[in-house]
Amino acid sequence: MSASQMPRDYYEVLGVERSAGEGEIKKAFRRLARELHPDVNRAPDAEERFKEAAEAYEVLSDAERRATYDRYGHEGLRTGGYAPNFEGFGSLSEIFEAFFGGGGLGGAFGGFGGRAAGPTQGGDVVAGAEVTLLQASEGAAVEVSYDAVVLCEHCHGNGAEPGTPIEACARCGGAGELRVITRTPFGQVMRTAPCDACHGEGRVAKQPCRQCSGRGRRAERVRVSVDVPAGIDDGQRIRIAGRGHAGERGGPPGDLYVQMRVREDPRFVRDGDHLTTAVDVAAPLAALGTTVEVPTLEGPVELEIPAGTQPHETLTLRGKGMPSLRGRRRGDLRVIVNVVIPRHLKREQRELFEKLAESMTDHNLRTEEGVLGKLRRAFGGQ
Repeated sequence: MSASQMPRDYYEVLGVERSAGEGEIKKAFRRLARELHPDVNRAPDAEERFKEAAEAYEVLSDAERRATYDRYGHEGLRTGGYAPNFEGFGSLSEIFEAFFGGGGLGGAFGGFGGRAAGPTQGGDVVAGAEVTLLQASEGAAVEVSYDAVVLCEHCHGNGAEPGTPIEACARCGGAGELRVITRTPFGQVMRTAPCDACHGEGRVAKQPCRQCSGRGRRAERVRVSVDVPAGIDDGQRIRIAGRGHAGERGGPPGDLYVQMRVREDPRFVRDGDHLTTAVDVAAPLAALGTTVEVPTLEGPVELEIPAGTQPHETLTLRGKGMPSLRGRRRGDLRVIVNVVIPRHLKREQRELFEKLAESMTDHNLRTEEGVLGKLRRAFGGQ
């Protein structure tokens, strides 16, 4: 809260009347603290709201400060030298520990849990890989490289030079954490922090591993072969269990997530399991009917263009699209017929077209298709 912004009324913050007793004030504060605990409240303003509640509780639970506040308000407290200070705490969890002990609100309310000291699973890793559309249709094996934290092979993760002992940490007595006394406006409060000598392990190697400097883990470049299933789409992820960062204190490793990119193929546009392509057909051939060569993932095939095919009309080759990841049948290949009107006509060609135009009747040009259908076909909606 900025210095220029006036704090809210302390009674309003705690939701109590000005005549509230000490027990009612304490109960209101604990209720707010329970709501704002980081294990149950992920709101971005939770820390500021708790600090506001803590400041109100600190004043109203102290008879002398409360009397000053009731008579002179916030200005009277500042004149008397009071100023809340939470700078000695690194996080909201540590502020809770200062109020309610080393177990946080779990100790005060019996249900939120404390600091994890057992095995910890390693973090996940995200890496990228690219395949062609053909590889995506057939399935492929690709090599993925990424940086990860792995167990040191020399010490097998225990941080000690092979054959040397691992002893209880002398600084924390094997507890893995230290009790720290901090002076705050609330008086002296005690909280726990990971031991800076053993980093919370509770044990230290008498002779640290020379390969990892006693850390038991090290970063290295990892290469893994990934099986890409047929039908994979651009942007989808493949999960490889156990190939992420190594765990701590015997915990399991994290997972590897491979973000797939399917390279665009200039011949096709993909829509899920379906593919769309286009072929050019000269107007006279579209009127008479013809056979054209159409690209597919398996190679070119012959496609019959029926007589009278209209511009942007779509013909479908069943089962010539992409395979489904879920094992259903393959998608289709949709072929949009681009009827090409001839240009740069020679005199003989122009004369032939003129004769053709003169011979046209309404019977040749009539269509049962409405305006909406024509527009839909023109914009690829059919």
